[in-house]
Amino acid sequence: MSLFHILLVAIIQGVTEFLPVSSSGHLILLPNLTGLDDQGQAIDVAVHIGTLGAVVLYFWSDVRIALAGLPRLLTGHIDTPGSRLAFLLIIATIPVILAGLVLKLTGLNDSLRSIAVIGWTMLGFGLVLWWMDQNGRSNKHTKDWSVRDAIILGLWQMIALIPGTSRSGITITGARQLGYERSEAARIAMLMSIPTILASGALLGLEVAGNADMATARDGAIAAVFAFVAALLALGVMMRLLKSVSYTPYVIYRVILGCVLLVIAYT
Repeated sequence: MSLFHILLVAIIQGVTEFLPVSSSGHLILLPNLTGLDDQGQAIDVAVHIGTLGAVVLYFWSDVRIALAGLPRLLTGHIDTPGSRLAFLLIIATIPVILAGLVLKLTGLNDSLRSIAVIGWTMLGFGLVLWWMDQNGRSNKHTKDWSVRDAIILGLWQMIALIPGTSRSGITITGARQLGYERSEAARIAMLMSIPTILASGALLGLEVAGNADMATARDGAIAAVFAFVAALLALGVMMRLLKSVSYTPYVIYRVILGCVLLVIAYT
């Protein structure tokens, strides 16, 4: 891969992973709309590692609490803030892992990687996000996160396996529907991304581990660093903007892109 191609993939992944605009959709569109070769699973793993590092660093105070609670959780006790947070994150991740395995084993995931599918999901779920954001209550915070809410958000997150949906976008949509305020909805969505990215990265990593070479490792390292920087900047900007701006700007972008893709797909 050329350095330009690596940087392009890393920046797209980094910027779009945590914004509610679908990173997978943008990465699928890249070769379809530009004629560039698909970046391959090795680069996918690398940029996932980069974005994982960014979200862990940005939300380190929450991550540290969850990690500290893991030993307590493993003994069967959910009686500390850390063990409770770790337990809820695990519960919220189970649906997407199970659904992802089904799509992988059946091959259905490949059939969903089309411009038409991405166009419809970009448009449709963008409008759903706008509706929930404008009409949802704002009376719940992260401390109110319950097992019931974790299960519901896990089911919402499962829908993100359809390209163009956006994992962060759909979980934010679900959190707004449950009554979490904007910044808290984003915070929960970002924390939920950590075990999900770990699981998907581990699965992809096992598939590419045997074929890695020095050139691939070098390209992957470059991609991971730039994805980390791009994701950290995007996270910082979004979380600051949510203090004064709704999700409407992202919805407008999704609607415009979705309409453009549908025109391309059907003409």
